[in-house]
Amino acid sequence: MKINRMWGPATVLVTTLAAFEAQAIDTSPGDYTLLPPETAIALQYFQYSTADEIHFDGVGTVPDTQIDAVLGVSRVLYYGDAGGFRYGLQAYLPYGSFSEARIGGAAAPEANGLGDLTVGATAWLIEPSNPVTGTTLAATAFLTLPTGNYDPAGVSMGSGTYTLTPQIGFIQGLGGGFYFDGTLDVALTRDHDEGGITMSRDPSYQAQAYLRYQPSQRASFSLGYSGKFGGEAYADDTYTGSKTRVDSLRLFANYFLTPTVQVEAMLSKDVNVEGGPSNTVTQLRLLKVF
Repeated sequence: MKINRMWGPATVLVTTLAAFEAQAIDTSPGDYTLLPPETAIALQYFQYSTADEIHFDGVGTVPDTQIDAVLGVSRVLYYGDAGGFRYGLQAYLPYGSFSEARIGGAAAPEANGLGDLTVGATAWLIEPSNPVTGTTLAATAFLTLPTGNYDPAGVSMGSGTYTLTPQIGFIQGLGGGFYFDGTLDVALTRDHDEGGITMSRDPSYQAQAYLRYQPSQRASFSLGYSGKFGGEAYADDTYTGSKTRVDSLRLFANYFLTPTVQVEAMLSKDVNVEGGPSNTVTQLRLLKVF
């Protein structure tokens, strides 16, 4: 779709949503737990997100807005050992559709279907000496590929560009069944052209922190925070009013139905948003260990 250089305010607002949610690498408590070599994991996520308001710098809150999406994510992981060096490989692919996409009372163009494929490689830098009170430290490099359906003038499953996201993951056992899980990452997005207009985004940072309580080997409960910062979006060096400034609170509950099958429920609520939609997300995750 060719973008007219004489954008109106509504067109700018819609366009910036296309890649907005593609910047984050969200994690769950315990994601950086080191598993035995040659372990494989398959995960399936089911997610529903809804936003009834959107805010843009210089414009304020846009009235009569509703953006709802039903999403699935298929993910695989493998844990390996190369001469004592512990590593992990993974890939995941989102897909879904927008059940409602209205901004300022006007229907927004939708690009439904497949999202962007992300691949990742992890190296464990510190392995826990004690599973109850030990320390885990790991680093992951994620590469997101522009495989998803993308409409530069609408809401999209894809982002239309490449994103490299280095991430540090940390777990500290606190004793008594309590753990601290934390991650920090930065998303570096490649500039891309749309209809002769250069779309760019500043680095976007995300910090996630969770307090996890594990009363048994089968169950855990977590309360946490996610903060996203930066990520200002530009069209031909003109700030669009979109960025990734979001504070979210999250609740998790996990339970192993069998020794190799786990179910996780998550609720996330954006409590502060500047330059984007304010989302409430419910998610169910199924995990199978092989």
